[in-house]
Amino acid sequence: MRGYLFFLALIGSCLAATGDAQAELLVKVVATDPLAETTLGRNEAFYVRVEFNSDEPISIWARPYFKGKQVNAKSNPSFPHSGLGYALGWFELEGPLEVDEVRILVGSRSRGEFVAASYPVKIIGSAATAEPRTRDAWVDEMRREEQILQRQAYEKRMNEPISMGSSIFMSLFMLLMLVVLVSGFAAPAWALWKWHGGWRVAAAVPAALMAFVVLRIIFGVSHDPTSHNLWPFEILLWGVVSLVIMGGLVIARRFIGTEDE
Repeated sequence: MRGYLFFLALIGSCLAATGDAQAELLVKVVATDPLAETTLGRNEAFYVRVEFNSDEPISIWARPYFKGKQVNAKSNPSFPHSGLGYALGWFELEGPLEVDEVRILVGSRSRGEFVAASYPVKIIGSAATAEPRTRDAWVDEMRREEQILQRQAYEKRMNEPISMGSSIFMSLFMLLMLVVLVSGFAAPAWALWKWHGGWRVAAAVPAALMAFVVLRIIFGVSHDPTSHNLWPFEILLWGVVSLVIMGGLVIARRFIGTEDE
């Protein structure tokens, strides 16, 4: 009998400990800007101030829903949060859509990704350009904090030591990117020199495309070093597009025939 009672007490202690562990995570919406019932203009953000209390690092996102289904929207990235504090969530609707609920999603290593809180709203998206709006002070303050965290995360990634395998892979990738970049410019440049008439005009399209992509990256990085963190992939993508266009033009010239051959 004593053994049985001891066993029940042990189970109760385990359940209580589990309950205490689950209760250590607190996530709730404490403010929004604009108010929960509002109309959002094109590219206008809806901000959510989220209070959290967690004993492990968690990521926090704000996602819009309508009638239980997620709405297409740009959403905030999230940096690891732990302890007691506030996190900034936001989203921008991609079109004239409706939102009746904002769900706060939390991600952690121990629990994965799950919905930690829900906040009822009545938001209508508009295709019209939003009129200037005065934001609450906490929005600007938390946006500045988020920019600092983003810059710190970027600097941390840049300062992390690279393994031998990763170094070799990056060297090969950068070499591939350089080859694609040069080829993306060289192929249309050769065509501009050799071809005439409409074919020369057609070859100018991939040349102008590559010039636009490179200048856009240079201009963006000069104003914000974090604006094109994936610039090698941009060059690789558009370089391949340039080569595909040139390949199509070469094949077309062979089938159609030209006067300048």
